[in-house]
This record gives sequence, C-alpha cells and structure tokens, in this order.
Amino acid sequence: MKNNKKSGSIDKKMITLAIKDSFKKLSPKVQINNLVMFLVYVCAILTSALFVLSLFGIKDAPSGYIFGIAVILWFTVLFANFAEAIAEGRGKAQADSLRAAKKDVLAHKIQSLDKKDKQESISSALLKKGDLVYINVGEQVPADGEVVEGAASVDESAITGESAPVIREAGGDRSAVTGGTTVISDWLVIEVTSEVGESFLDKMIAMVEGSARKKTPNEIALQIFLLALTVIFILVTASLYSFSVFSSKQAGIVNPISITSLIALLVCLAPTTIGALLSSIGIAGMSRLNQANVLAMSGRAIEAAGDVDILMLDKTGTITLGNRQASEFMPVDGHSIEELADAAQLSSLPDETPEGRSIVVLAKEKFNIRERKLNELKMEFVPFSALTRMSGVNIKDSEIRKGAADSMKEYVQNFGEIYSEECDLAVQKIAKLGGTPLVVSKDHIIIGVIYLKDIVKSGVKEKFADMRKMGIKTIMITGDNPLTAAAIAAEAGVDDFLAEATPEGKLTMIRDFQAKGHLVAMTGDGTNDAPALAQADVAVAMNTGTQAAKEAGNMVDLDSSPTKLIEIVRIGKQLLMTRGSLTTFSIANDLAKYFAIIPALFIGIYPELTALNIMRLHSAQSAVFAAIIYNALVIIALIPLALKGVKYREVPAGKLLSQNLLVYGLGGIITPFIFVKLIDMLIVAIGLA
Repeated sequence: MKNNKKSGSIDKKMITLAIKDSFKKLSPKVQINNLVMFLVYVCAILTSALFVLSLFGIKDAPSGYIFGIAVILWFTVLFANFAEAIAEGRGKAQADSLRAAKKDVLAHKIQSLDKKDKQESISSALLKKGDLVYINVGEQVPADGEVVEGAASVDESAITGESAPVIREAGGDRSAVTGGTTVISDWLVIEVTSEVGESFLDKMIAMVEGSARKKTPNEIALQIFLLALTVIFILVTASLYSFSVFSSKQAGIVNPISITSLIALLVCLAPTTIGALLSSIGIAGMSRLNQANVLAMSGRAIEAAGDVDILMLDKTGTITLGNRQASEFMPVDGHSIEELADAAQLSSLPDETPEGRSIVVLAKEKFNIRERKLNELKMEFVPFSALTRMSGVNIKDSEIRKGAADSMKEYVQNFGEIYSEECDLAVQKIAKLGGTPLVVSKDHIIIGVIYLKDIVKSGVKEKFADMRKMGIKTIMITGDNPLTAAAIAAEAGVDDFLAEATPEGKLTMIRDFQAKGHLVAMTGDGTNDAPALAQADVAVAMNTGTQAAKEAGNMVDLDSSPTKLIEIVRIGKQLLMTRGSLTTFSIANDLAKYFAIIPALFIGIYPELTALNIMRLHSAQSAVFAAIIYNALVIIALIPLALKGVKYREVPAGKLLSQNLLVYGLGGIITPFIFVKLIDMLIVAIGLA
C-alpha cells in the first residue's frame, strides 16, 4: 500500500465524496449508532417541527430564531457525519488500490504433485481450500496458499508497495504466498489455504474500508460515559425548564425561556464535540496503521498496542542487522596483522556473502589493501560447505582457508600443524564479546582470527531508552547462547533477554508477564512462533511468514520488518492520546459554554445573575446563537487533529497526562470564551440580534 500514499491524504475528490456521504448518513439507522449525535439529530428534527408550527401561529419563539437554531443543528449533525465520512474516505481510497490487485485469473489446478503436466484451467473464483495449483513464471498467484513444491521470485508490490521481489519456497518460514502477487521467475506449486471471499486481500479490503471495523472496548466504555453525561444534561435541562416556569410565575412575568433555547442549551452542554469525532478518531488510527503497511485484524489490537508495557523483539533483523560484519583482525603466533588482513581478503574475494564482503571492505579500509582481480590471480575458490564448515582459495601453490574454530583446528592438525593456545584464547575472547570467530590459516598454519560482530542497528539503543521512559520494558529473544545474548543485550540497551529461545520458552514468558497484569507485544514469522503469537496481546505476524503465524497474530506486517512493532506501539498510543485529549477538550468546552448561556438565559428572571455574565453577551438570543454556532464549527476545526492525531512524545504517562490536561483542558475552557464572544459581536454587527 505504500505505492498509494496519495490514498492516505485528502484531496478534492475525497472531500466531495465525504460531503455526499454526510447527507447519506442522515438516515436514522446510521444516526442511532452514535447516541450523543443521535440526540442532536432528534433536536434538529424537533426545532424543525417547531419552526413549521410557528408558521401556523403556534410560536414558541420568533420564527427566524427557531429557523436559525434548526439550521445550525442540522449543520452540526452534517459536520459530525463529514468527520466520519472523511476518515472513511481515506480507507476507501486504500481499499480501491487493493481492489485493483484483486481480479479473477485462470488457475492451473493439478490433482497431485507427481502429475503436474495434467493441468485443469479454471477461474480462480472456483478454487477451494486444499486445491493444488501450478503457477508458472509471469503468472499471477490466484489465491492465498502455501508453497508445497518449487522456489521462485515473487513480485508483491501490488500488496506491499515494495518493488523488490522476494523468494518464496517450499518448507521453512517463507512458504506463504498471497493472491494478487506475481511469480517473476521459475515456478511454484501451492496449496490453497482460503475459501473464496476469505482471502488475505479480501480481509485487507474489508479492514481498510472500515466495513469490518467494530467498536473497541475503550471506545464503547467512552460512549457509555458520554451517554451518561448526556442523560444528566437532559435531566438538568428539563429541570431548568420547570424551574423557569415556576420562577417566572412567582415573579409575575412571562416565562422568558423558550423550548427552542433549552434545546440549543442541551446540545451545547452535551459532549457533542467528542461524540462527533469519536468514530473518526478510531477510523483514522486504523488508517495510520494501514499507511504504515500493517493490517490490524481488529481495532482492539490497535488499542492494546497503546497500552502495551512489554515488548518482546527478535534479535536478528530487529535489534541487529542480521548479517555479521567483520570488525577486527586478531593475528596470533607472531604473524603480522597486515599478513592476516591480506590472507583474509584473498579468501573472501569470491565470497558473495555479507560476511565475506565485510572482510574485503575491512581490509581495504584498515590497510588500504585494494581488491584484486580474480582472473589475474588465477584463484581457485573453495566454497563453504556445511560438512567442512570452511571456505577459502588456492593460489598457485598456496592454500588459504577460513572457518569455524573447531573445523580449522581439525584441518591444521590433519596436516601435522599445531593449533596454538593463543588462537584458542582469541576465539574465547570473541565469543565472550558476543561475536563469531573465523579462524584463518595459510598453508595449513593458523595466522589469526577474524572477529565477526553482530552489528546492533544504529539508533535502537535510543529507541529502547524512549520506550523505557514510557514505562515499556524491552526483551530481546534470540537463539544465541546466554553469554553471546548478554553481550548483545548490553550493547543494544534492552532491559532483558531470553537466550536459547524455544516456542515453549516464549509462551511461558508471555504467560508469566500476563499473570502479573502486563500487556505483551511480540513479533513472529514461523509456525513455531504461532503459540506465542496467539497468547500475546499484540501479535504482529510477518507477511513473509507461514500461514499458521498469520492466523495466530492479530496484526500482519506487509513489509515483514520486525522493527515495525515499535511503530505500531507509537500509533496505538497516539490513538489513545488523541481520544483522551479531545475528550478533555470537549468536556472543558461544555463547562465554558455553561457560563456563556445559563446567565444570559436567566437574567430576565434573576437580574442578580448579571454578575455571572462575565462574557457580557448582547442578549439571550445572541448568546444561544453564538454558543450553538461555535458548537458546530469546533467540530470542523478539530477534524484535522482527529485524523492526524495528537503529536506523539516519548514521556512517562503521568507527565503526558498533565501536559494534555494543561493544553486541552485549559484550552478547552479558554477557547469558547474567546470565540463565542467574537461570534456574538459578529451577530450583533450584522443585525441578527
């Protein structure tokens, strides 16, 4: 989806569609889903009915006043609909780009692996779970599946947005293929793993479009709280009406409080701002996750990511680069470091592995030993073998070898040479540092050791420090021995590590943390990760991983980047921060609007309330107009913040709460005083009051 970043932005077409959807959402069936805004919807209908009655002489208030209030209330409902529609529009744009990759193609179904030449061409829409399909070079993968035979390069750009092809092969943790991708080399036989309409792409489209979005527990809890506040304000407003009738009779005056004004008061005091934006905040949070190329299987998972306090991270590819790099030459037994560097580079010139390339570069950088041309040296390359666990070159009458310490020890001893104690000490030193020793020999004599270091990614230590500030504990998971794991954990700055990790060990650790009340997040890609992924609160499966891993997780990272877990946690926290901040702002707004309307409405009955009319609004009608206009416009003003989210900062939760209360709480109190007064002055200036 990265190739459709425009889909995450807002353009004129999206705004036009959102305006149309705003009117479509005026259906009572849609409005009832948001009870706070449903109240505004009912109030808009009531004031419209009061306006119609006023035309027939049944006047609650001047017809123009009732009409103005009704129009503003309808706009308030439309603005709330627009906020939700614009958030949904971004998801629909992403869904449209995914639908372009989803199309029926001809699939070559086979009966068994030994009868690949007997193929039946059928539509991909007719494939069923368990069917075997042969896919040749240049053909599109017709359905989600597991590779059961063959290996090929697959272009997944239609799904992930990444142009670089990936290898998919039978066995291992890179056997899953996604419908809509294209085989660009060789061939594959896959076993279909999903029924029609239930593919990974179908789920993606449903999630980003919002049709599969369900309200999260926190969202439901907040809606119940807002509903409770609304019920309280309904009772308060009803009481105020009864009180005004009684008080006006006692004072011997006509009741100055109209039903229209009380309806406007109710709408202003109800938490309509957060009620209008609540849905769009949740949709936008999921949209941000989709833009990060992560598919959440539920909104609950995004919320859980915001509350996570334990991060379990794979070492390889997450904390370290994944490719060991040569960092030092350590000569032994009187041999010079230059001789060791020269021999190490010569043995690595034909070696195309990342480790081999790094040895060549290190020799060049440290000793200015330039790369030699292989054809001029007439070298015979001895490739690495799992049996010998070494590689090297033969140059004329000279032999250079490099390999694992035990293999090299056996190699030189077979030629009657000594494996020295100094070499053994160098090997032990490297192992204690968390590195990998490569012993180098020339003409069957050990000349030194290459220190291969598992390079910790730049910036991860700072990221983990930020996580620590937020109260999140980081745990590195690795198959390394405890000594090596401890060295890398110390360098990376993680809080703890699990060495020699097994599926049972991961599962036990997660359960132990959860039993203590923690929320745990982890990543995984293999079938052996499935039990732990199923247990974790936030489980991010790699798109390149097995079907079992993807089914066990509640999120799928389309980029298959283990570091994405940190970004997911940030997005989750930003979602919770945004919801909390706008809720604070909304409730603070209600408090300020109370001082704007209540004194102005009741001054006619109780002149003493003039002291509370600190805003000095022109009249009761102008006060109501100004407050309800502000109430509608603030929804539109806050839509960009709801969609973008409150700025994320890595600070402790207590400090973050105090900052947000200061900014959004105090801001929510001050803002209405300023803008309601300005609107009141404008109303008076243009002669509407």
